[in-house]
Amino acid sequence: MLGFHEELDIIKVSRKGSSNSGRDTILPKAETFMGIYPPSFENLINQFIRLPGIGQKSATRLALYILRSNKEHVENLADSLIEVKEKIKFCSICFNFTDNDPCPICLNENRANGIICVVETPGDQLAIEESGIFKGRYHILHGVLSPLDGIGPADLKIGELISRIDKEGIREIIIATNPTTEGETTASFLFKLLSEKESSLQITRIALGVPMGGDLKYMDRMTLEHSLKSRVPIHL
Repeated sequence: MLGFHEELDIIKVSRKGSSNSGRDTILPKAETFMGIYPPSFENLINQFIRLPGIGQKSATRLALYILRSNKEHVENLADSLIEVKEKIKFCSICFNFTDNDPCPICLNENRANGIICVVETPGDQLAIEESGIFKGRYHILHGVLSPLDGIGPADLKIGELISRIDKEGIREIIIATNPTTEGETTASFLFKLLSEKESSLQITRIALGVPMGGDLKYMDRMTLEHSLKSRVPIHL
């Protein structure tokens, strides 16, 4: 069985319209500043450049901030980075990130209401949890189906989801994958699979459509289509 960090290394995230279909994302090559900064400072900048969304200027600003910070602050930052790598793992039930297994949500009996919300990533779970609306439990797939990228059902936490249905007395599964091509494909696959295995199970999909405060004339065709298909009665 693969460990936590080994699994993270092989989790692939498919992106709509990606020009790297079927290949792993290649990190941008870090630029060097030979002769401009001391070697240790150059190395720090290059390490920051490897982070997502960080370019040369941002990396240099971060490196300068570290250089100006007191030693205790820098040591605390370094200790936090090492601690995260050593302590964070997957919850053995929902597969969210946690430092205690099972995670607090899975241990909370008040959340055992027979409803599981299925999401793609821990980030999606965090977004729903921060809303404070959902009071059930979660299941993180760690990706979506993407045949072009070689990601099939065996690469996601689908088998583990099925095993939870009888074990936890699940009555409803909410499919909350993102409204992308891959997300919709995954939702359809889960609906068909779960319907065949558990005929009494209620399977729902989060509503899709015009966001609060949105303007119809700026909505794309797909969003408007989902809005009309997902329309609901008005209750006063």
